[in-house]
Amino acid sequence: MTEALLGFLAIFVLALMRMPLAFSMGLVGIVGIGLTRGWLPALASTAQVVHETGFAYTLSVIPLFILMGNFVARAGLAHELFHAAYTFIGHRRGGLAHATIAACAGFGAICGSSIATAATMSKVAYPSMKKLGYSDAMSTGVIAAGGTLGIMIPPSTILVIYGIITETHIGKLFAAGVLPGLLTAILMMGAVVLMTWHDPEHAPAGEKFSWSERWAAVRGIWGVLLLVVLVLGGIYGGFFTATEGAGMGAMGAFLFALARKSLNKAVLLQVLVESARTTAMLFTLLIAATIFANFVNYTSLPFELKDWITGLGLSPIMIVAAMMLIYVVLGTVMEELTMVLLTIPLFFPIVVQLGFDPVWFGVLIVMVIQIGLISPPVGMNLFVLNTLLPQVGLGTIFRGVWPMVLVLVITLGILLAFPAISLWLPSMMD
Repeated sequence: MTEALLGFLAIFVLALMRMPLAFSMGLVGIVGIGLTRGWLPALASTAQVVHETGFAYTLSVIPLFILMGNFVARAGLAHELFHAAYTFIGHRRGGLAHATIAACAGFGAICGSSIATAATMSKVAYPSMKKLGYSDAMSTGVIAAGGTLGIMIPPSTILVIYGIITETHIGKLFAAGVLPGLLTAILMMGAVVLMTWHDPEHAPAGEKFSWSERWAAVRGIWGVLLLVVLVLGGIYGGFFTATEGAGMGAMGAFLFALARKSLNKAVLLQVLVESARTTAMLFTLLIAATIFANFVNYTSLPFELKDWITGLGLSPIMIVAAMMLIYVVLGTVMEELTMVLLTIPLFFPIVVQLGFDPVWFGVLIVMVIQIGLISPPVGMNLFVLNTLLPQVGLGTIFRGVWPMVLVLVITLGILLAFPAISLWLPSMMD
């Protein structure tokens, strides 16, 4: 147990020295295995992890979904999604905020990235809200929170990473994210209703459209619907695996962007380079996290931690609730993916031993990541918006996002209390 705790402390110290997380976890893992098991096993284990990760067929789903999201962003589908949502609900008080959340949910269904969703919607939705007189706090708070839907509503890169690390069925994880994602979007809209009721002048109603204009806008998002049906419908229907679905989605997004004349040689190269860079970052993190997890598993920490937790006399659900509380607190001071990669080797075996469904736990993990993404002071979505909208102060963004943080905490509580919300759709796949 002491060796593992020293390993966590070493990673923390290296992080303070600004060493990248992947290098920190990999270095500590190799040194830890070397000191506890021998240097030859440490090098052999590291080589095996690198080889298996690089050649794992299931991991090919990650670059394919990343590529799909980048092609979709280049095709300009976010504008159509926002306009379609706006034509239906923009005329109501706070309608632009509602439309932004709906568009984020739709874009998340074909993107899978929270940061990409928030960045895209900041360009699409913020100018319209600013023009209509929305407060900067309201606008940026809604965009930052809506962006988090990108990692809950499938396809989700975070769910893929969780599924690979824990060997959980990715198709079932995708199915499990649908209802929680929709529930989160609905509760966010409810928060907008309360905020606009309290402060109506900061979120005025927009233009009202005729039904013919609304149906015309809906026809404009046929590409989004086709991709969602193709990818998710194919996976849920058992026509192809998650990896095959990602390939179909990437090809469909490429053809759609090509048909819209959104691609040229320079843009295509930029998309490929950006996708390769993101994929390399995630693979490096996965390799380092696996090496460190192997070191932790060689120690007695997982078993002693399980015995200590079960010895507290808490009910199993209260133990999971305590884990979620730890995650929420850590999310305010630690980058979200880092937090998950460091703690999954400790918490996941305990959850399985307590008899809980790993699919349900995966949804809870994504929800705490969503909270962390918009929790000051290190919420990644907040800094993305501050970078893309430099005219809006970080303090204003912090002030606008707090109601949405509360919404996500409430949603986490609901999903914790009612696992059936997450598990109903996956149960239909058995």
